[in-house]
Amino acid sequence: MKSRDVVRLFFSTLTVGGVSTLIASFFVKSSVYAEFISPFDWFEILGLLIFFLALGFVFSLVSQMGFFAYLTVNQFALGIFRSYWPIVQIGIIAFALFDLVYFRYRGVETGSLTMFIITAIALFIYGLIIAWLKAKETHKKAFIPALFFMVVITSIEWVPGLRTNDGDYAWLMIVPLVLCNTYQLLILHRLTHKEQTA
Repeated sequence: MKSRDVVRLFFSTLTVGGVSTLIASFFVKSSVYAEFISPFDWFEILGLLIFFLALGFVFSLVSQMGFFAYLTVNQFALGIFRSYWPIVQIGIIAFALFDLVYFRYRGVETGSLTMFIITAIALFIYGLIIAWLKAKETHKKAFIPALFFMVVITSIEWVPGLRTNDGDYAWLMIVPLVLCNTYQLLILHRLTHKEQTA
C-alpha cells in the first residue's frame, strides 16, 4: 500500500469516527444538548459539538491502532499456528463473546444480564454480516479473520468505554469503533488492489 493510500485511510477513518460520534451524541447525550437549547446558548452548543467531534477523533485513533495491530498479529500468528490459526481464531471469538457477557456482568453493580447478552449477540451478528461482505469481495478464507477482527478486536478496543461508570460513554464509544473498523476492513482490499485475507 502506497504512503498516499495510508494517509488517505488515516484521514478518511478519522472523519468516519468524528462524524459518527457527533451524530451518536445527539441521541446518547440529548439531555446535555437540551440544557443549552432553551434558552439557546450557541457558545455552549458549539463547545459540545467540538468536544464530541474531538472525542470521535480519539475513538477513531483507537480503532486505527487496533486495526494495524491486528494486521501485524495476524501475520505473526499465521507463522506460528499455520493451518490451525482459523480454529484458534474461532476459539478466541467464542471467549471474547463470553467475556462480553459474563465478566462484564460481574464487574457492574447494576444492569440486566439480558442486555449484556443482547449486546454480545448484536456484535456477533453484525460481525457475521461484515465478514460475509469481506469474503464476498475478496476470498472465502477472509471470513474468519474478518469476523475475528470485528468481534475480538472491537471488544478489546471497547474496554475503556466498558470500564467507565457512565454507561452513556460506553454506547457513545461503540458506534465509532464499529463503523471505523467496518470501514477499514472493507476499504483495505480496494486500496491495495488485490485480495486480502484480513
